[in-house]
Formats: sequence, structure tokens, C-alpha cells
Amino acid sequence: MSRVGQNPVEVPDGVKVELAGRQLSVKGKLGELSLTLADLVEAKLDGDKLWVNPVDESVAARKMWGTYRSLANNLVLGVTKGFKRELTITGVGYRANVEGKKLVLQLGFSHDIQYPFPPGITIECPSQTEITISGADNQQVGAIAAEIRSFRPPEPYKGKGIKYKGESILRKEGKKK
Repeated sequence: MSRVGQNPVEVPDGVKVELAGRQLSVKGKLGELSLTLADLVEAKLDGDKLWVNPVDESVAARKMWGTYRSLANNLVLGVTKGFKRELTITGVGYRANVEGKKLVLQLGFSHDIQYPFPPGITIECPSQTEITISGADNQQVGAIAAEIRSFRPPEPYKGKGIKYKGESILRKEGKKK
């Protein structure tokens, strides 16, 4: 029995949920998102609550039950509040800034990294060593944050690189003589 799947997804005021066959569409103030449901789950709209239930009592259907309930909840949260990931840059001479629709990173390479960000995603640099990525789609925000982090992941000896805000890096001791 899924503990997550038992709870309905609360649909707040100002959010429009449409269910057409296996396609779930959610529209709110921050945009429109959609999700294709698996064959093992079904969804129904009851007033301001969205219920996701398994089609049968198989193990696979019960696994998908909680997963698709969480995905539907992320759609509703994304179009109402949005999602945000924050990155921190550590290192001498490492910095970032936004120029138009591009993120420009100086990370100690011989060239600057120009990263164009897709529509629906907002990237801001409150300071030269902080990057804030925000948008309605949780998966897309996390993927872009991981891609930017992969340009210069934090190294364990000096801690230089790009890391998530609040992430702790396991530091190693240097070489002994």
C-alpha cells in the first residue's frame, strides 16, 4: 500500500487541471505543464482534488501509484510556486554572470563557458559566486543545475568548483612528504 498515493493532490485556486485520457495537463500562473500517465495508474478529478489510483493490485501498479501521484503533485507545485536550485562557486578567479539569455562562466579554463538557457527557465546571478536557477518544471531545473555543476565539479583537496548550496564536500588530506 502506497502511503504517498493514498493522499490526493490538492489543486489550489487559479490552477486549471485537465484530464484527457492518459494526458494530464495543469495550467497556472507560472505556465503550463503536462504528464502522460502510465497504463498501470488512473487519475480522476474530484472537485479541487486529484486522485491517482492503481488499475489493479499488482506490485508494478502499486509502485507506479506513488510515483505518479508525486509527479502530478510536482506539476501543481510547479505552476503555482515554481522550483529553485542554488549553486555556489568556490575558487580564485571563478565567477559567473548573465548576459542576455546566456550564462557566462569563468572557471579557470582558457575560454569562458557560454551556456544558453532554454525558455521557461530563469537563471540569475545575485553575486559573482552564486547562481540561482528557477522554473516551473522540477526535472528541467534539476537537470540544468546538474549540467552547470558538471562544468567544474567540486574537487576534494581544495574544495574549488561549483556545488549546490548547502552541499558538503568531503575534504581529503594532501600528499605527505
